[in-house]
Amino acid sequence: MDVLFMGTPDFSVLALEALIKEHNVKAVITQPDKPKGRGKKILFTPVKEKAIEHNIPVYQPKTLKDDDFIEKLKEINADIFVVAAYGQLLPETVLKMPKYGCINIHASLLPEYRGAAPIQRAIIDGKTKTGVTIMYMEKKLDSGDMLLKQEIEITPNDTYGSLHDKMSVVGASLIIKTLKLLSEGNLKAEKQDSSLSTYAYMIDKETGHIKWDKTSDEIINLIRGLNPSPCAYTNYCGETFKIYAAEKTKTDKNSDFGEIISVSPKKGFIVKTADSAIIITQMQAKGGKKMSAADYLRGHEIKEGIILQ
Repeated sequence: MDVLFMGTPDFSVLALEALIKEHNVKAVITQPDKPKGRGKKILFTPVKEKAIEHNIPVYQPKTLKDDDFIEKLKEINADIFVVAAYGQLLPETVLKMPKYGCINIHASLLPEYRGAAPIQRAIIDGKTKTGVTIMYMEKKLDSGDMLLKQEIEITPNDTYGSLHDKMSVVGASLIIKTLKLLSEGNLKAEKQDSSLSTYAYMIDKETGHIKWDKTSDEIINLIRGLNPSPCAYTNYCGETFKIYAAEKTKTDKNSDFGEIISVSPKKGFIVKTADSAIIITQMQAKGGKKMSAADYLRGHEIKEGIILQ
């Protein structure tokens, strides 16, 4: 098939690579490059880097509603548009353009977790399974008919980073299977039951602020779901600690939520939660590097009795 690919972050790259091997990727659409880091250096998107590596034309429109760009899409004349975490909604004129339609690689088992952050939200909510859905795109967000699904286990040790990588691999495999079945006419679309839909709200800074009146499981799931980025955090005496990992532990102390009830130089520091306690095992202080809590404690004092905010 002649394919036009639309994607932006790391999640999209494996799918693009798979399509390049199996099909004719005529062009790639990705978000405009943005400045990053302290030096504000302009960096290419991961998808743009991969497209350039394979000498595929790249377009980075600010909007897909521009008339001149719509004409460019018509000139490209792809059989199908494949979208994976592109970052913009497709207008109706674009959705109706290709012969085989516009299909999306979505990182959840739809209709669960429509929206911006399905991988993170599944972990934060304590789910034990998720998956990838290949779906037709329509005007309403993530509500189109489903073509193929594959389930993925969420293990207790999974973080956003590890689950993201597993889902990227599955998405790449599933999109190749989908295109093969579509071209053969052997794929029947299934409508979503919107009454079962849930929404994966966008992650913002406040999402990561640990609320210590939650249970140990809820707090650990939040930490896992935001590791490695943007990261859960808490405040110790006015200083922000990013928290990357924690473990459940027990306590019989009748302490305030968020109180540091014990400090173990070899393991980390123990904090009271709604139902028991957790031990912080991996962290990053402001201006410092990510490290084990034990390593941090070798050069810094953390006092018992302080209540984390």
